[in-house]
Amino acid sequence: MGKKSTKENKNIYQIFREEQNLTRDKASELMEFISPDRIEKIESEKSLPHPDEILVMADAYKMPELCNYFCSHECPIGQKYIPEIKAKDLSQIVLELLSGLNAISKEKDRMVDISVDGEITEDEYEDFKRIRNQLNSISMCASALQLWLDKTIAAGKLGADILE
Repeated sequence: MGKKSTKENKNIYQIFREEQNLTRDKASELMEFISPDRIEKIESEKSLPHPDEILVMADAYKMPELCNYFCSHECPIGQKYIPEIKAKDLSQIVLELLSGLNAISKEKDRMVDISVDGEITEDEYEDFKRIRNQLNSISMCASALQLWLDKTIAAGKLGADILE
């Protein structure tokens, strides 16, 4: 008899599988090359999933955010370079994006002043950091918008042809 799962010991892979009301056997059928035993090892954290398994899981569970989760939490390279993207409503994403664009628009003259000589001097550090943070915020909004689109397509609310 397997160990009884409790809320405290479920990882994201198990949570997302269960949200789709899939048993490990049924999930394995959807994912073809991932066995129920392999799913159990991933969910019990006896083994880390491989990137190709994450891609298949994300598709089978209709949870594209699994890819970002894996990259930002479990991949050593991704942990350094990939921020975690949280799923948000479209209206929230758009408002945050517009706010960021408005803020960076006000900074464009300062960006020119800082970059014109090809160097960042000590008196420009604080302004540069503020601008960099605003640009990072805009980048996060763009990634959140892509995640929203991927989730909407996965849920069947939009056709994948919208990306073409």
